Amino acid sequence: MNIIHHGGFNQVTGSCHQLQLSATESYLIDCGLMQGEQQSQPPEVDFYSADIKALLVTHCHLDHVGRIPYLLAAGFKGPIVCTQATARLLPLVIADAIKVGITRNAELIEGVLSQLQQQLMPVAYDQWLGLSQHLKVRFKNAGHIMGSAFIECSIDDHQRVVFSGDIGCRGTPLLPDPDTLDGADLLLLESTYGNRLHESRKHRQQRLKSIISRCIEDRGAVLIPAFSIGRTQELLYELEAIWHELEVAQTHNFPEVVIDSPLAAEFNEVYGELSQLWDEQAKARLKEGRHPLDFNHCHTVQQHSTHLELVNRIRSTSEPVIIIAASGMCSGGRIVNYLKALLPDRRTDVLFVGYQAKGTAGRDIQRYGPEGGYVILGGERIDIKAQIHTLGGYSAHADQQELLDFIGSSQSPVKRVRLIHGEYDAQAQLAEKIYQRFSIPVETAAGSIYE
Repeated sequence: MNIIHHGGFNQVTGSCHQLQLSATESYLIDCGLMQGEQQSQPPEVDFYSADIKALLVTHCHLDHVGRIPYLLAAGFKGPIVCTQATARLLPLVIADAIKVGITRNAELIEGVLSQLQQQLMPVAYDQWLGLSQHLKVRFKNAGHIMGSAFIECSIDDHQRVVFSGDIGCRGTPLLPDPDTLDGADLLLLESTYGNRLHESRKHRQQRLKSIISRCIEDRGAVLIPAFSIGRTQELLYELEAIWHELEVAQTHNFPEVVIDSPLAAEFNEVYGELSQLWDEQAKARLKEGRHPLDFNHCHTVQQHSTHLELVNRIRSTSEPVIIIAASGMCSGGRIVNYLKALLPDRRTDVLFVGYQAKGTAGRDIQRYGPEGGYVILGGERIDIKAQIHTLGGYSAHADQQELLDFIGSSQSPVKRVRLIHGEYDAQAQLAEKIYQRFSIPVETAAGSIYE
């Protein structure tokens, strides 16, 4: 048995791992796009060969699935195995990725989606699926986004390899907490935030309320670069709670919320359709007649012309508003127009709620904005006078303590860990913590082995 990494090994994006059982039998776990400094044009799938029998998908974020169209074009005809919710969301993600990065030709897009649908193999959580006489797999809830999973691979019934995908935080709005491990001979563990701890949900709610209050007082805009799946829905959940409190208190002085992302609006609908997968707190809101993803004072912008009109109106008027727009790393999409127009305005607040990869505009704004620096957007220098905030508690990724607790949740001891999906410093700090707590061998992408 061998594991080959085609991305997401020594960086946070581009997850793609090949589980090789023999010269004629191997399986891909995820096939994601690299973003930021690691991004290649066009994305490469030069590793494809006929021995790849199936693609196993942990969840449908682009950095885990964005290279699937290229894999299909290379000739892959095997099953694409994923949870039922991921199977529902994945065609939306792939269609958008093709439109943005490849072509807007409707016939070609429909051809790719038709092939994708034929190859999708949805599976339920917690059920073993035999893929060959040598391999069976089981998907367990990862609590990262709707449908996310970590994947247990049982090889010849005597060796257990687990791919974590992205592990979510405990107490995430809408989603149940991640499942516990049964055990692993080898755990391939994400390490995105392996070197930090998130702020508490209570603290992040207080900070969010404070930013909204500033928006009202200054009559400025709050810009939230949001990933269409996961973060947008969590933010709406939290904003609905704040708006509900204000309405109960008969306070009507609060800004409108605008979702300026047709894709996010589609995902909101699917999240609503999959409400049986929500956590108990979210289900309780529904029973009260509240709708966390579709509430008063929340509007969606569909047409690009309407988007441009809104950008110009906000720039030229004193209109308190909260804008949630893609892309989450400010590397494209409608958020860029808002940033160009409003970063030079001191009344503006930019709120980061997700990871910003190296080489992205989001990382530059996050790093240089607090110092009054500038960012290059579309070849144009934009001075940053806006307030820049990062709410780590809204991250979809488990922090250092939660990753350690994930290992510690295992019913049988984890025998070995290989850290993936993280930058070098995050991997090094997490590896040291794992070894200190569990005294098990830990490998990092830099080649360090703690044992």
